[in-house]
Amino acid sequence: MFQHFKNIDTAFKLVRNFCICFLAACTLLAGFAVWKSYESSENFRSHIYVLANGKALEAIAAGRKDNIPVELRDHIRTFHEAFFTLDPDDKQIQATVTKALYLADGSAKTAYDNLKEAGYYNNLISGNISQQISVDSIRLDMNQYPYAFTCTATEKLIRSTSVTTRSLVTRGFVRNVGRSDNNPHGFLIERWETLSNSDQEVKEVQP
Repeated sequence: MFQHFKNIDTAFKLVRNFCICFLAACTLLAGFAVWKSYESSENFRSHIYVLANGKALEAIAAGRKDNIPVELRDHIRTFHEAFFTLDPDDKQIQATVTKALYLADGSAKTAYDNLKEAGYYNNLISGNISQQISVDSIRLDMNQYPYAFTCTATEKLIRSTSVTTRSLVTRGFVRNVGRSDNNPHGFLIERWETLSNSDQEVKEVQP
């Protein structure tokens, strides 16, 4: 009889241990499923779609700290393209330079005023000269704030008879400001100056 009770007690312990293990396994499985569901949900929310030319393009959202160098380069490139890409039209010059001045401090306004006073823009208009710029490289120093940069670009002065290619090098610093429609990156270029702007090649245009 005692052996019978002993067998029942052993069986009960086995069943109890099995139930405990089964319950623990179910709990772990449920926890893992919830965690994976949350992770998948976060990954899904981090993907956004941008509609461009009728096509949905996938993009990944990220924190600003991850994108600061990318945004800085785009801000600096946008400023230089707006400041230096000019056509022989006073309204176009005013519009693009105004766009550039929203992205920089008074140092850019001083450079613009100096060029205007020297008759640079009038010469472009009277000579029917178009000016184009292509940014070649932007070197950033992220170890200091405001962030220092050096921009190297190729500038072209296009006339009806010739195309003059220039090498342009500028430098300055960038600090954070609030974002706006006129300044979507939320950066401001300050202490901006031109280090060199020298002719590299003059190519005659064949009639």
